[in-house]
Amino acid sequence: MPFREPQSFAMIATGPPALATDSGEGPHAMAAPVASVTRDYRFLEVHPVAGSLGAEVLGVDLGRLDDDVFDEIYAAFVAHQVIMFRDQELTPDQFLAFGRRWGEIQIYPYAEGLPSHPEILEVVRTEQDAIAFGNLWHIDGSNYAIPPKATMLYALEVPPAGGDTMFASMYAAYDALSSGMKAVADTLKGLNVGERQLAFFSGIKSMTQKDPGDMVVSTLHPVARTHPDTGRKSLFVGHRIEKFDGFTPAESAPLIACLRSHALRPEFTCRLGWRVGSLGIWDNRCTQHYAVDDYVGHRRRMHRITVKGDEAPY
Repeated sequence: MPFREPQSFAMIATGPPALATDSGEGPHAMAAPVASVTRDYRFLEVHPVAGSLGAEVLGVDLGRLDDDVFDEIYAAFVAHQVIMFRDQELTPDQFLAFGRRWGEIQIYPYAEGLPSHPEILEVVRTEQDAIAFGNLWHIDGSNYAIPPKATMLYALEVPPAGGDTMFASMYAAYDALSSGMKAVADTLKGLNVGERQLAFFSGIKSMTQKDPGDMVVSTLHPVARTHPDTGRKSLFVGHRIEKFDGFTPAESAPLIACLRSHALRPEFTCRLGWRVGSLGIWDNRCTQHYAVDDYVGHRRRMHRITVKGDEAPY
């Protein structure tokens, strides 16, 4: 089924409220927590897992969805920034059909997808691989002219322990800035630079690298971006930022380091574990994530779909 906008964004819970302008100043400023489920759901059970972001969603079979249930799933996604479903049994066709409900699928430019379903990337870490895919804090495709809207992972094989994914709320990171730093961040654009080839694939033998072709590898994006669904601001400072527009790299480096460190404070994060049949979806417009590489010598196999963004950050 093609992407269909939820019936009304007015129905979407927007998550924790932003702090008052100056109430969050100082090194120990806190973002407002998610105290409970932020709306009533008719078809789902939604259970927050941490104060700043993250929820488990129960009571739904993703292989059999109607529009009303999908609208509630989308509302939970926007409210909690990352949501996890358990005990799903999806064929590649069903997984792809679910992904297409969210928008146009983004083909990953650096590695081959499934031969039968090229829109689905099989993310595999075998017993012999030296590193895990995504083992750093990052925003997917932050160097693209229009970064992805969302990414979803479906777990097919998991290690006996470990292999979790951590997430950080960039809403919370922005909200906790001082009023002075917000004023600075609101004026900045960052140069996000990617690669034409990913050298780290040399350590991941089980994934087939491909030539991304003549793709754009550097783009200017606002450091404080506005979410198109909620109107809230979040920090857009991932690992690909090299400098600020109008500044030299040397001038930019101290503030980039400061914002990166601030964005990943523990109170802005959650950590989600995987089981076979788990399916997680995160909002790439307002989060960062990190695949924890703590299962050396064990196998982890996931199917990944990335959904194209609707518009460039603003």
